[in-house]
Formats: sequence, C-alpha cells, structure tokens
Amino acid sequence: MEQQQLRGLRDFLLAYNQMTELCFQRCVSNLNYRALSGEEEGCLEGCAGKLVRSNHRLMAAYVRLMPSLVQRRLSDYEAAAAAAAQEAALPPAEPPAAPPGPSVVSAS
Repeated sequence: MEQQQLRGLRDFLLAYNQMTELCFQRCVSNLNYRALSGEEEGCLEGCAGKLVRSNHRLMAAYVRLMPSLVQRRLSDYEAAAAAAAQEAALPPAEPPAAPPGPSVVSAS
C-alpha cells in the first residue's frame, strides 16, 4: 500500500513539474523583473487551468474504465490458472518406444 502511495506522489510531482515547466516556457518571456506582468500572470493562470481541467477529465475517464480493466485482468488470470491446473492434472505422456534396431550377437 505504501509503495502505491509513493508511486502516486511521484507521478503527481512529475506531472506538476512538467506542467510548471510547460506553462513557464509558454508564458514568461521577460526575466528582467522579479514580479510577473499582468499578461504573464493571466497566461499562466489560463495555461495551468487548462492543464488541470484536462487532467481531471483524464482521471474521470480512468476511474470509469478501471473497473472493467480490472475485471478483464481478473478473468484472464483465472482462465490462465484454470488452464495451468488442467494441464497439471493430465497424466504425464509416456516416452515413445525405441525403434527396433539391429541386434548385436556376440561371436564367442
């Protein structure tokens, strides 16, 4: 469970950093001033808002589709386990009989 939480946090931070970098590159053109201009601030709000809304839509689609994906994986796993159990229940195959060869007769 802790691994999943760490992975989720890592994924969130990665997405956040990518969004920040993308919006900064698109919107901030002048690094001569400490504060953002009104135009830059508006651009950043629009850029970040758009990315956040699109992320929410993607997550909603993921949440909708996830149960069917889990069910499909579970069915595939159960089918594979049943096939393995059936294969294990079969008696082992007998080795093929050796073909008759020339008989060796010793001359004593």
